[in-house]
Amino acid sequence: MNSRLLFQSAKQVSKEIIRGKAHFTFQPSNGLPAGLENVGTTKMNLMQSVNEAMKIAMETDDSAVLFGEDVAFGGVFRCSLDLQNKFGKDRVFNTPLCEQGIAGFGIGLAAAGATAIAEIQFGDYIFPAYDQLVNEAAKFRYRSGNQFNCGKLTVRTTWGAVGHGALYHSQSPEANFTHTPGLKIVVPRGPIQAKGLLLACIRDPNPCIFFEPKILYRLAAEDVPNGDYVLPIGKAETIKSGKDVTLVAWGTQVHVALEAAQLAKEKLNVDVEVIDLQTIQPWDEDHIVESVQKTGRLIVTHEAPISSGFGAEIASTIQKRCFLNLEAPIDRVCGFDTPFPHVHEPFYMPTVSRVFDSIKKTVNY
Repeated sequence: MNSRLLFQSAKQVSKEIIRGKAHFTFQPSNGLPAGLENVGTTKMNLMQSVNEAMKIAMETDDSAVLFGEDVAFGGVFRCSLDLQNKFGKDRVFNTPLCEQGIAGFGIGLAAAGATAIAEIQFGDYIFPAYDQLVNEAAKFRYRSGNQFNCGKLTVRTTWGAVGHGALYHSQSPEANFTHTPGLKIVVPRGPIQAKGLLLACIRDPNPCIFFEPKILYRLAAEDVPNGDYVLPIGKAETIKSGKDVTLVAWGTQVHVALEAAQLAKEKLNVDVEVIDLQTIQPWDEDHIVESVQKTGRLIVTHEAPISSGFGAEIASTIQKRCFLNLEAPIDRVCGFDTPFPHVHEPFYMPTVSRVFDSIKKTVNY
């Protein structure tokens, strides 16, 4: 395709896409988590479920403290709305615009015995705190011979594309932290999971990073169980059973995967099993292995760039453990190895069409 035709094609795509419009349709969970089937529910979006989780954590733990940039008035995404009014300025307060300082303060607070809930306003800006998180928080227990730890630290931060965020408000940095033993990394797909997994992170005896898909804050709404509950860290969930292909995703990309699976059933009569990984570290190897042993095929899809994305770790592990079960090469449908683009975001994203194309190629291999 010559440059003129390419420009015309891009221009046409731009006309068809509404700025900020989601590239997927949120699909609520089919049911409530095990053990919560008879619990009353309240309709909440993801922002409200995160707020509810923090409120419960602070009600049940007098040492719990929430801090970060602008959290006192509710935060830019309103996740901490009214929490300062309820718990006071000593427990919910703003920090300077210094991510390294936020992380360092949280480590010290947790080491002193308090439950620290630190907010980094955007996941893209977590990198100034990288040294504190990977060299201090992750290693605190090990280097002291378990005399001290900062396991009561949870770092919340936004994650993923939002439709117009460009370079510094769209990145998915989860894989950057999975190379560091000592941290737990969690990404929920919706309000039910966000509430239960965030409470689990806050109460876990290890430092956790909780990535919140910001495009889902108001877009995703479902009936969330009332009261206090936790969901297990380190466990994947099969949200659509199938026999032909295993499709693994997390966060926002789960909904893209579900749409692609539905399209594959309609157009190809292919039965795709969709798995939400939920916890990126430690990840649920056995759950994926069991599925691939059944289907013989695996596709991993995530928004982060393909090179060194966490999909590569999954592919390597499954290739080793399921080599004799595989009927086709493992495929990855991911973001490209470029800075996250602004006007060209529709070309960058691992869309339903790209995932569907991968399913078609995999079953026809």
